[in-house]
Amino acid sequence: MLLVIDAGNTHTVVGLYDLDDDGAGPPPDRRCEDGLLDHWRLATIAGRTSDELAVMLQGFLQLRRYSLDDIDGIAVSSGVPRTTSSLRELAERYLDFDPVVIEPGVRTGIAILYENPKEVGADRIANAVAAYDLYGGPTIVVDFGTAITCDAVSGNGEYLGGAIAPGIEISMDALVGRAAALRAVELRPPRNVLGKSTVESIQSGAVYGFAAQVDGLCDRIEAELGPCTVISTGGLSGLIHPHSRRIGHDEPWLTLHGLRLVYEKNA
Repeated sequence: MLLVIDAGNTHTVVGLYDLDDDGAGPPPDRRCEDGLLDHWRLATIAGRTSDELAVMLQGFLQLRRYSLDDIDGIAVSSGVPRTTSSLRELAERYLDFDPVVIEPGVRTGIAILYENPKEVGADRIANAVAAYDLYGGPTIVVDFGTAITCDAVSGNGEYLGGAIAPGIEISMDALVGRAAALRAVELRPPRNVLGKSTVESIQSGAVYGFAAQVDGLCDRIEAELGPCTVISTGGLSGLIHPHSRRIGHDEPWLTLHGLRLVYEKNA
């Protein structure tokens, strides 16, 4: 069994893969969920110790009648250094092997054409690896996380760079925090683009506004690269992608699939 862990600034997503499941074959039959037995999402708290993380993972695994003793490997992408350290300690103490962490020196199978490759977030690399595996290139990956990232992969499987914008929840928090007359609302599509109440107006601005932002970024990236396949992922992708004219595929487990691929290249 393989645990893949994507530790973002807001949430940490954990996936459990069956390493004996080779998937459905080559694209277009292969899917991110091939071999994915279960998945869990928890709040990222940088101060969590390796022992606390071990207890949480053990609890998740017991839901599937497994335990940490059944785990043969761990692959990690993390943008939170303290969480990365805790996961290394967890693997050393409870599993007696080193995790595969996406960082300089780890084989990913993808060239990073960035001025400083060390600046590229591990989740963005995992997304690029998975997107090229599933759809080839050129491809644009839109990740709706703490930030909204639009990253491009070339037809030769090279990570070309991308754009980073404030995420939906960050933007909503800033709006409510700076506008005294506005309050937090549930993020959901309103009945119409023209909101008939303050709540619906905020929902319209968030849903259709961010969809339009992503569409505009994809248009500009394509102006440089030519036609691209556009894929979305991330915790809020399900909210936005139905209202985007550019996103062709939604892959909620894209990062987890990328982590599995990186693990297989390094195990």
